[in-house]
Amino acid sequence: MQPQRPNPPRGGPAVGHRGKALVAQGPHKLPQTAPQMLPAPRPAAPSLPPAAAAPGSARLQPRHRGALAAFALLVLLPFAALVWYLWAVAEDQYASVTSFSVRREDQASPMEMLGGFAGLSTGSSSDTDILYEFIRSQDMVARIDARLDLRAMYGRPGMDPIFTLPAEATVEDLRDHWQRMVRISYDQGDGIIELTALAFTPQGAQQLASAILEESTAMINDLSATARADATRHAQDELDRAMARLQAARGALTGFRSLHQIVDPEADLQSQMGVINTLNTQLAEALIELDMLLQATSAADPRVRLRRDKIAVIEARIAAERGKFGAGSGGEAYATVVGEFERLTVEREFAEQSYLSALAAHDMARAEAQRQNRYLAAHVRPTLAQTAEYPQRLRIAALAGLFLLLGWSVLTLIAWSIRDRR
Repeated sequence: MQPQRPNPPRGGPAVGHRGKALVAQGPHKLPQTAPQMLPAPRPAAPSLPPAAAAPGSARLQPRHRGALAAFALLVLLPFAALVWYLWAVAEDQYASVTSFSVRREDQASPMEMLGGFAGLSTGSSSDTDILYEFIRSQDMVARIDARLDLRAMYGRPGMDPIFTLPAEATVEDLRDHWQRMVRISYDQGDGIIELTALAFTPQGAQQLASAILEESTAMINDLSATARADATRHAQDELDRAMARLQAARGALTGFRSLHQIVDPEADLQSQMGVINTLNTQLAEALIELDMLLQATSAADPRVRLRRDKIAVIEARIAAERGKFGAGSGGEAYATVVGEFERLTVEREFAEQSYLSALAAHDMARAEAQRQNRYLAAHVRPTLAQTAEYPQRLRIAALAGLFLLLGWSVLTLIAWSIRDRR
């Protein structure tokens, strides 16, 4: 038996092999007629690009508006205020320029001059450093204020609140304003200080620079005097001690001579020795005469007795003269007196030698101090300006505009970066 074909469902025609694919696509795809070949679908028409937006139709976003507002607030408005202040309010300032350095005169010794090492003058960097700090100090401000009245010089001739000084300014305010109006350039390699003094009049600037130069010269002279005093103080102290010691030695020797009534014990000793020698000579002659007389006559001769008496007297005198060496005036031994005199003489001679050495050292110290003489050498005298060069308006405006623009750019980039991260 052959298997029977399944009956087609009710309500629809039979579907062949070609219609199976259509049945698989879904019931709504089934054709109502007999299966036949479907025509190929037509290709869809290409879509046209959207019409370009008309110029000027784009709108600014809120962040763009914020950036423009910040530019106007942070750049344009401060820059315009600065330009208005510089060209409408700021007072003209005149500059007086001076340049100087501290020099030291070194006079070489003859041996150095023969050896070719002599120098005329050299710079002193340490003194220049001191002078640089002194010009910037409050002491210099006080000295110049006492001479020129800086409050009146930098008082407000107009409405400038920055480059002028109020009448009730304190010493600290005056010092801060001084450091803005007096500009110092210091070359440590050459030891040269270049100073620019600013004022509202050419004469005021020149007077200010001249006063600073004079006060600097006075300060260097004080340093030189102090250095000379320090160099000779030790030598002077040694000289004073040597002089006091010499005076004490001479006083002791004078007191010794007054006490013993002897000017020079050595000379007195020589005199005493001369007397003894003379007596010894006479004694020898008397003995010879006595011997000759005894040979010519007998011992009972009166001349023999006279010769013997003369010999006795001479021997007694010699003994008396020799006794003086044992006891001097006042009962003191003559040897002790001579020893004391010699000690005092040695002390006096040593004191004299010490005094001479101290005097030579003092003279040498003074000569050395004179050879190292400091002085202020002004390379450029204070100038008198004819044109107001300050404030430098174009430079200040350009730098301010550049920094304002850079600041606005950085703040804008930071703000946009934070917004994009949210």
